[in-house]
Amino acid sequence: MNLTPSQIWFAIGLGLLLLELLVPLPTFLIAGAMGLSALVVALVALVVPLTAVHVVIWIALSALLTLLLRRFVPLDSKKLAEAVEGVTTTEIPAGQCGRVKYEGVSWKARCDDVKIAIPEAQKVYVLRRQGTTLIVVPEKWLAEHD
Repeated sequence: MNLTPSQIWFAIGLGLLLLELLVPLPTFLIAGAMGLSALVVALVALVVPLTAVHVVIWIALSALLTLLLRRFVPLDSKKLAEAVEGVTTTEIPAGQCGRVKYEGVSWKARCDDVKIAIPEAQKVYVLRRQGTTLIVVPEKWLAEHD
């Protein structure tokens, strides 16, 4: 079964849109922008058969849509300041990263104290955000250090 370039771009677009919708990672609408761009390129591929043109259009349109959609993503951490509690969805090994459910979204997280491991399903407090990683401490740690 031979797929046309248009079908390939359509599949890529749907895959990226599904990634944006279904995977609990904070993609900040980038996967969605890339998916929408791939769907547009699928239409272009029906008329223009050159793969290089497809790639250039996809990259340019993805960048443009990402810039346009970024205004819908809060740049500051006001939401982080309002809600400071989360729950670990995986273990956070000492000095390493794990995952925390925070504000209904799964985030990569690291404990502020590199000597402490936090087990799964533990309440944590979010101290700050570094990029897309939350810096957390376990609830019991705060009780011990009050």
